[in-house]
Amino acid sequence: MALAREIMGSSLTQKSAFLGSSNFLVNRKHDQFCFNPVLVPAQRKRFQVKRASKVPILVAAISEDLDLVKVVPDKAVKFKVRTVVTVKNKHKEDLKETIAKRWDALTDKIGRNVMLELVSTDIDPKTKGPKKSNQAALKDWSKKSNLRTERVNFIAEFVVDSNFGIPGAITVINKHQQEFFLESITIEGFACGPVHFSCNSWVQSRKDHPGKRIFFSNEPYLPNETPAGLKALRERELRDLRGDGQGERKLSDRIYDFDIYNDLGNPDKGIDFVRPTLGGEKIPYPRRCRTGRPPTDTDFNAESRVEKPLPMYVPRDEQFEESKMNAFSTGRLKAVLHNLIPSLMASISATNHDFKGFSDIDSLYSEGLLLKLGLQDELLKKIQLPKAVSKIQEGGLLKYDIPKIISKDKFAWLRDDEFGRQAIAGVNPVNIERLQSFPPVCKLDPEIYGPQESALKEEHIVGHLNGMTVQEALEANKLFIIDYHDIYLPFLDGINALDGRKAYATRTIFFLTDSGTLKPIAIELSLPPTAPSSRSKRVVTPPVDATTDWMWKLAKAHVSANDAGVHQLVNHWLRTHATMEPFILAAHRQLSAMHPIFKLLDPHMRYTLEINALARQNLINADGVIESCFTPGRYCMEMSAAAYKNFWRFDLEGLPADLIRRGMAVPDPTQPHGLKLLIEDYPYATDGLMIWAAIENWVRSYIKHYYPDSSLVCNDKELQAWYAESINVGHADLRHADWWPTLATPEDLTSILTTIIWLASAQHAALNFGQYPYGGYVPNRPPLMRRLIPDENDPEYAIFLADPQKYFFSALPSLLQATKFMAVVDTLSTHSPDEEYLGERHHQSIWSGDAEVIESFYEFSAEIRRIEKEIEKRNVDSTLRNRCGAGVLPYELLAPSSGPGVTCRGVPNSVSI
Repeated sequence: MALAREIMGSSLTQKSAFLGSSNFLVNRKHDQFCFNPVLVPAQRKRFQVKRASKVPILVAAISEDLDLVKVVPDKAVKFKVRTVVTVKNKHKEDLKETIAKRWDALTDKIGRNVMLELVSTDIDPKTKGPKKSNQAALKDWSKKSNLRTERVNFIAEFVVDSNFGIPGAITVINKHQQEFFLESITIEGFACGPVHFSCNSWVQSRKDHPGKRIFFSNEPYLPNETPAGLKALRERELRDLRGDGQGERKLSDRIYDFDIYNDLGNPDKGIDFVRPTLGGEKIPYPRRCRTGRPPTDTDFNAESRVEKPLPMYVPRDEQFEESKMNAFSTGRLKAVLHNLIPSLMASISATNHDFKGFSDIDSLYSEGLLLKLGLQDELLKKIQLPKAVSKIQEGGLLKYDIPKIISKDKFAWLRDDEFGRQAIAGVNPVNIERLQSFPPVCKLDPEIYGPQESALKEEHIVGHLNGMTVQEALEANKLFIIDYHDIYLPFLDGINALDGRKAYATRTIFFLTDSGTLKPIAIELSLPPTAPSSRSKRVVTPPVDATTDWMWKLAKAHVSANDAGVHQLVNHWLRTHATMEPFILAAHRQLSAMHPIFKLLDPHMRYTLEINALARQNLINADGVIESCFTPGRYCMEMSAAAYKNFWRFDLEGLPADLIRRGMAVPDPTQPHGLKLLIEDYPYATDGLMIWAAIENWVRSYIKHYYPDSSLVCNDKELQAWYAESINVGHADLRHADWWPTLATPEDLTSILTTIIWLASAQHAALNFGQYPYGGYVPNRPPLMRRLIPDENDPEYAIFLADPQKYFFSALPSLLQATKFMAVVDTLSTHSPDEEYLGERHHQSIWSGDAEVIESFYEFSAEIRRIEKEIEKRNVDSTLRNRCGAGVLPYELLAPSSGPGVTCRGVPNSVSI
């Protein structure tokens, strides 16, 4: 140990001769950082995780397998460092992959290896480029190729000079035939302690992608702080990720680029499959990930489609990991959807089975779909299914789980108080607004859409206001509205001309009772002015007899169907999926992996590009699931685009701003979150504000650490390029709007990032994971309606009077429409086993090399756990009647943690389903 003492002893406080003139500290304290055009003092303190020494000394690793080196005082010393490379195995391989893996194991023995090279943060004065180590091969690849463990650790050893500096990057060349998933790299043997690289990326074969892959250490750097040895690599990596915007993308590419939604239709299949392009001056819409596929044969402006089961392009690292893909593709009823449903439709389209009563729906949960249809034996013989699929009925796979809405109280959904409760604690709690004037006014052009006046009159509601006048109720903040008039009316002529679709533009008025619950007191049903004048507008009020009771049930069903459409097309798809994609694409294109803001956003971007691509392929495309299942049919995406153009504003997407916009809260600095809720027991808002505040505090502390003053924000070229491209390219059609927040101060940045993280995590969770628990029982939330409500002059009125229950079920979706919808929302409501929830991170302790930031993240995680306990307490508080009571569902959609499956709870970090 004498040599170790010689190296580490007296030199701890003074510069050793063998170190030369190089400065090896990764985080040097500069007197000032130079920006163009200003100089900004740097006061930010940076700390390292597990850094052993503040002295720039390189030491040989003292271990059994690494030799100590003799120090020659005036000469650079060569010594070994060891690298541990963690590769993630696939659980299942197809034959082609197995053959390629064995071939790689064989050729690895003769030099076709995986080669690594360390890159220093310092410049070599001789070459004027970064200092580099020798190339080293991963050891024992062939020997370990048959290991079936989830992860395999490989070793590589480098010999470096004592004046090498700190390794800031590592390059990888894959000489094998097939890609491999590189999870992490740890380098040991430098005096600074272990150097961590969190990679989580597929490394392609050199034959497919000849260049070297670059991975940076976990040390975060603002652009101007980038060590000299890493500057060129930082810029090169971003250029590679942007691509050149040309050609068709290969599935192995890692290129992020923008395009319009011109791939939803398939004009080559005929006029019924033509859909307008979304994005551009005519129909504004956010941009999606570019694939570069060739145009269709019949329309040069429409991109040709890739139909399932062929994969859609997203950058390779955005594709689902294996466990996620398995959960997604083998989710409940996938086999049914892909194999049985087309045959079912062919077999029973003549009758198009309606539900005949509630027992028919109940049997879906007890007997299953095929037994219900009485077609089990016939179909299973007719369709040549694999044995495993043939047994799905026996195993119960064709049975549906009982949705939560009927698990405690089978008839709760029929009650008006439950109808009102779901407006603030259901799967779509974001459309309710305070009614600010009565009657409500249409904002559409009266020359096109008729008179702006509502059919609602004071006499419709005054008897339901507990003795108050309408004006008194307005002033006391007792009246609320869910208004779907303006979003549906422009599309009603088209919708009502579709086969088996009937809809109104609806307005629903609610009264806030003294117990804090909402009571629906009037529903306005409007048709376009082209409809017969007697039917263009009508108001339905709570029932007084048997006939009006069924009328009221039908009116509520129409409201629920409209609510399901707006929820899916606007609040869920548009506001959390489509509008987030531009920010994600721009982040990968403009923010280096070593940028602290990229590191902050990284877990909140996971899987979003992939799930959005799958949606374009299967869900929102022409004749896809959304068009098949929801009221607007072929007009679904045009309605979504209309909402983007007329309603969406990024500056109002944060929770506090949205609550104030809807009149559900007023600013109040004396309250915990700076605002006062007008409905105190508003579970989505009360739980959401706790999570919003936790995210905001975490982001603010993170931003303050890296941007102590505004000039650092203004002069961060990568950050400004990210935000500018997100708006000017990703949201190009709204780029001139005056409501986009500026990005000039740390507080601006905190607000923008808090909003993005909120939308990707909590907002998406609140809107997504209750879809099957609430919508899986179709009468509670029918996704479409097939009949209007008859009045006394209609021929159907006599049919309605004779058998109102039969009429009610004939107005709901058919059996096949319902079961297809149930299967889809079941899949969408499912958490995968590899889900990462708010407060969790992959490589939790080493995702950043900044110890202060890691500590702050652990505090955020602890706060999320505290919030979860508070939510649990609220759900057993009998004074909170919107989440606790006999048969009342607790509100858990914002409870942060969850197990896999359909749980009606859990807040994943990202929009991942």
